Amino acid sequence: MNPGPETPTTPQDVLRTTFGYEHFRGDQAEIIDHVTRGGDAVVLMPTGGGKSLCYQIPAIVREGVGIVISPLIALMQDQVDALEAVGVRAACLNSTLGPEEVRAVEQGLVNNEYDLVYLAPERLVQARTLDLLDRVRIGLFAIDEAHCVAQWGHDFRKDYLGLSVLAGRFPRVPRIALTATATEATHRELTQNLELDGARHFVSSFDRPNIQYRITEKNNARQQLFDLIRTEHDGDAGIVYCLSRKRVEQTATWLRKQGVDAVAYHAGLSESERAEGQRRFLREDGVVVVATIAFGMGIDKPDVRFVAHLDLPKSIEGYYQETGRAGRDGLPATAWLAYGLQDVVQLRRMIDDSEGSEDFRWIQRRHLDAMLALCETTDCRRVQILRYFGQEIEPCGNCDTCLNPPASWDATVPVQKLLSAIVRLDRERGQRFGAGQIIDILRGKENDRSTQYRHDELTVWGIGADMSEVSWRAVVRQILARGIISTTGEFGALVLTPAAGPILRGEETLMLRSAPDRPVTKKSRGRKASGASLASAELDDAHKAVFDSLRTWRTGQAKAQQVPAYVVFPDATLIEIARLAPSSLAELGAVSGIGEKKLEHYGEAVLSVVREA
Repeated sequence: MNPGPETPTTPQDVLRTTFGYEHFRGDQAEIIDHVTRGGDAVVLMPTGGGKSLCYQIPAIVREGVGIVISPLIALMQDQVDALEAVGVRAACLNSTLGPEEVRAVEQGLVNNEYDLVYLAPERLVQARTLDLLDRVRIGLFAIDEAHCVAQWGHDFRKDYLGLSVLAGRFPRVPRIALTATATEATHRELTQNLELDGARHFVSSFDRPNIQYRITEKNNARQQLFDLIRTEHDGDAGIVYCLSRKRVEQTATWLRKQGVDAVAYHAGLSESERAEGQRRFLREDGVVVVATIAFGMGIDKPDVRFVAHLDLPKSIEGYYQETGRAGRDGLPATAWLAYGLQDVVQLRRMIDDSEGSEDFRWIQRRHLDAMLALCETTDCRRVQILRYFGQEIEPCGNCDTCLNPPASWDATVPVQKLLSAIVRLDRERGQRFGAGQIIDILRGKENDRSTQYRHDELTVWGIGADMSEVSWRAVVRQILARGIISTTGEFGALVLTPAAGPILRGEETLMLRSAPDRPVTKKSRGRKASGASLASAELDDAHKAVFDSLRTWRTGQAKAQQVPAYVVFPDATLIEIARLAPSSLAELGAVSGIGEKKLEHYGEAVLSVVREA
């Protein structure tokens, strides 16, 4: 589509006629204008903020092909399908292609037959590929998921370091690096490693106001998850993250037994099994994928209505990126996390046992500490998340701590009791125990170990009997999060840190958030359990019937073409069609997200569905 006699030649023309939108959002217009004119750019923009258009439109408008570097080979074909569906000439060059297909794409590159071509970083830096690109007219380089070049970030990919070659080998080709996940330190590092010091930097707000953040204490986490799905997201697409492959398998199996259409995804599955699970999630409505963090980067499915974590994420960066896969269409979505004391102990042990330098482990501990602080905050979750990325906002009114502000209490005396128990075990007995045994000592609860080690003779035996085990675990979890105690050894024995001294001496008062002894079921605040219910909540019954008919039609189209449903039309576009009920092609063409090619290809069929519904 690079400019020809009948090709739109301005970014605004491409936005309207190709992608079907009338207006740019946020910084899009300024970024696109800068890159189209040949400038380098570093773009930090939240998932769902429209990053892709920031390189797609300049690639279409500029002479030559746009080379997009992406770490996700498995998703490249879906990205190509989505572009071809709106009339953009696109291809990918990766290890899934056979020799004949590779040669065809390479020849197409040389002949300037493409607007965009997707490459993995490991392929791009090969001598053969660089030699090929020397013979190609290149319009721009787009480096997607650019945070992968930051060695101290949460998702470092070694192959990304080789991308610095682009600056020296193709000095006249503009480069745009994009990511949705970067702290100020990661931002600086990716700029340096990609040699983009002279680039313009565009930093959008990381806020995703349509996502409701909720964090709860674990109490039969699988049942808590199922209650969330059943009451708020029945029939919706969602992602459930677990820390281990075993937990992924167990959770997916259990959800299927409860009637949820769930598939498992982790690195231990065969390539064909992972591909089939991903295919179903992307191309069918209402599929829930249960996965390790190996799943999700680059997923462009706009109608994911919830992302749930059954285990504590290792960092706010990872958590933000994973939750950002919900609600890319801008419609309401839920980010739900259940975590407990054992999560904290397990992750700290994983860090302590990990390979790498002490500096690396120090960084990992800081990441975990920030994640724990988010979980235990009594303030707005969104304020804390954005502050981590260097941005300040007012409380959002759309997270659990805003909607149901937690109570706090003076926990100084109970914490002193707990710290004293740890001190006495260590100094008087030379013993160190995990949270479970410490709590049993405080509550005066006998067990095999207390009998074996005569813990009932300690002066701290039973001094915390007035508090339940649930309350004590909440105390331990919170003072771990605050760095007052830490864990050590294979079994997560509790030890004091220097921060414990002032509390033991009575020099500091400690306020903690209250933890109910019984789990409190959060009301869904009127959310109705129905497929795509959050998406279509504003439609009346008549318009919902049209929406449901359009989704059924879309499913048939997607299956026939073997593409994800959103490649035909995303939910947001179907909702707008259902609301407006167009009766002519002209009226349908005014709907946001319907460009000329889709209007020509699907217009009459869509109008027929609307009339019949």
